[in-house]
Amino acid sequence: MPRLKLITIPGLFCALLLSGCNMVLLSPSGDIAVQQKDIMLISVWLMLIVIVPVMFLTLLFAWKYRSTNTEATYSPEWHHSTILELVIWSVPLIIIIALGAVTWVSTHSLDPYRPIERISEGRNIPMDAKPLVIEVVAMDWKWLFIYPEQNIALVNELAAPVDRPIEFRITSTTMMNSLYIPALAGQIYAMPGMQTQLHAVINKAGDYEGFSGNYSGAGFSHMRFRFHGVSEAEFAQWVEQNRKEGSDLTREAYLKLEQPSEREPVQRFAKVDANLFDAVLNRCVESNRMCIKDMVAIDRKGGMGESGTHNLASNAMIGRRIGLDLASQKTYVGTLCAPQAQADAKSKVL
Repeated sequence: MPRLKLITIPGLFCALLLSGCNMVLLSPSGDIAVQQKDIMLISVWLMLIVIVPVMFLTLLFAWKYRSTNTEATYSPEWHHSTILELVIWSVPLIIIIALGAVTWVSTHSLDPYRPIERISEGRNIPMDAKPLVIEVVAMDWKWLFIYPEQNIALVNELAAPVDRPIEFRITSTTMMNSLYIPALAGQIYAMPGMQTQLHAVINKAGDYEGFSGNYSGAGFSHMRFRFHGVSEAEFAQWVEQNRKEGSDLTREAYLKLEQPSEREPVQRFAKVDANLFDAVLNRCVESNRMCIKDMVAIDRKGGMGESGTHNLASNAMIGRRIGLDLASQKTYVGTLCAPQAQADAKSKVL
């Protein structure tokens, strides 16, 4: 009986610890996540080819060559074995080559910017299939999901039809973040002023968790949302529900929504400004701010000269967007860019 208790108690303790584990990474519901799981398992098995024998031999040598074993072979002059050298060097080399091949192939086939080529193993994408476009904005500390084709938006809730390709377009408002839905695909970073992409598909209906995979401040821990995998009919009903219950997401409403907040409940928007995501991406939601893409276009032409000094947003306005008080700071123009021809002409006049 005492021996039985000794075996049972540690077993129950381990089971209790493992009960809090979420095995979604080993049992995902999206094809991209399934392929990533397969790569992880292949890598683990390849490494175990070395790890298991090393652990076994370590115990074997410690037992065989213990100080009390007087029958163990004692060879103080031994220094070389060709067979042992071949095993020691060839096995790790083969494993490294195999891991390199797997990494090379998977890096290209699972590139998040690359449209998916199948729904699941053995099932190709229909020729007439159109991906569902979802625009994602990582905020402080909540997620905004915009459906441009359906003209709706939501805070901290996401849905997509089963077996339909999804194209995520991702950006951020103030700092680097990371979109992560373990059941769907790996995490993809969100950065202000930049757009990243993710192509994926969900193969099983269900309610899944998504969250931020990159620390972004005080409200990071509660920056979570629900992702619903539903049928096409249920997705259409879900869209209609948002249109009935939601308000309009104008640029003014977005600027209020953008203010830092924690533990935000689900919010629904029945209508979205058509150019809102592009404005967020190019940092020009306010009417008096020039878009990054316009700045780049002007810079390519050599700048816009003195007239550009009239199109500057104050630090106070920028500070209000991110919750800081910068009203006391001053703005100034440090440099003016002008085409070389104008500069040469002005220098001749002077």
